[in-house]
Amino acid sequence: MKVLYIINNLTIGGAERFLMDLLEELRHHPEIDYRLAILEDHFAFQEYSLDESRLVNLHYTPFSLRKQNINRNLKILIDSFSPQIIHTNLFLSEFVTAHDVRENIKYVCHGHDNMPQFLPWSFKTLFSKERFLNYIEYTYLIKHKYKKCPTYFIANSKHTETYYKRVLPPSQKENVRLIQYGFYYEKFYNPRKCFNTEKIGILNVGSYQPKKNQTFAIDIAEALRNKGVDFELNLIGHGSEFDTITNKIREKGLSDFVFQRGAQSPVQPWYKNADVYLHTAYYEPFGLVFLEAMAAGLPVVTLDGKGNRDIILNGKNGYLFEEKNADRIAEAIIALTGNKETYQAVSSFAQSYARQFDIKIKTKELLDFYQSILSS
Repeated sequence: MKVLYIINNLTIGGAERFLMDLLEELRHHPEIDYRLAILEDHFAFQEYSLDESRLVNLHYTPFSLRKQNINRNLKILIDSFSPQIIHTNLFLSEFVTAHDVRENIKYVCHGHDNMPQFLPWSFKTLFSKERFLNYIEYTYLIKHKYKKCPTYFIANSKHTETYYKRVLPPSQKENVRLIQYGFYYEKFYNPRKCFNTEKIGILNVGSYQPKKNQTFAIDIAEALRNKGVDFELNLIGHGSEFDTITNKIREKGLSDFVFQRGAQSPVQPWYKNADVYLHTAYYEPFGLVFLEAMAAGLPVVTLDGKGNRDIILNGKNGYLFEEKNADRIAEAIIALTGNKETYQAVSSFAQSYARQFDIKIKTKELLDFYQSILSS
């Protein structure tokens, strides 16, 4: 089986990390021949040894309505490699394939979230440049790809699965499959998880962008401090909101409790030394970091990000809050860490629960899906 994977770049994100784990696992599947095409030359996964003979840089240039948009590097790659399946990751990679559609290829679109480009026309479209451009791009995709050949869509969560079935053209709605993320469980598994009773170690991992909502993590830290709790909150990541978080930590007088550690690779030691994983994103398509934290034995305390509903079982592997209430979440952390038996039970269940998402299991699920669409 010959599969061509396309992704925007290889920055550190859930979509990129899943793809890197998948390609590493495919080394154990000699029946699969693959190539990885990237649109932008950016590689942030130093802990992975990527086979460069399988890597192709497409040197993507922005789309234009006034010129021919075929990416010649992609055309050459398809002609020479002759893939049976093209598996795109994220919207831009999916959009690029619309410029050169082949009837003898099966197309798989892995959006990794509720792609906003797929939203239908509405009154709001007229008053938002971003939504208007998204609509133009989606219309182009429908005309040049989805009306010509079927595309199969992978949803990471039930929330995203429902979204795709609502916004896709009628001819594609039956082509949606739910395949959740996998990860290398053993890389994150911590066999001796002991709770630190002197100081609660709280961890948050994620890019600094508005939807990740780290500002609310500072509110929770303030609530914990006001309740007299001794704790340390470590924020792992970087991005546009970094300075905003820095200023809020200073304004709240939390510099002795909250620490911004920047991007960390590998991140496993931070999970190992923490006691609780805190996630404050108001939208989370799935949450690979939840599985990593659970494998390390960390109970997860999180806001309802829609996609993470699939993997958080309240009171068993963590706690999911619909309401953005810092005091209530702080009290839940205190109650969890104040009872050793409860903490150990949640920690143990979290580890056993995360094991079912091991990359070996999810790779087989994906390859079985490939076989099914090739057979059809």
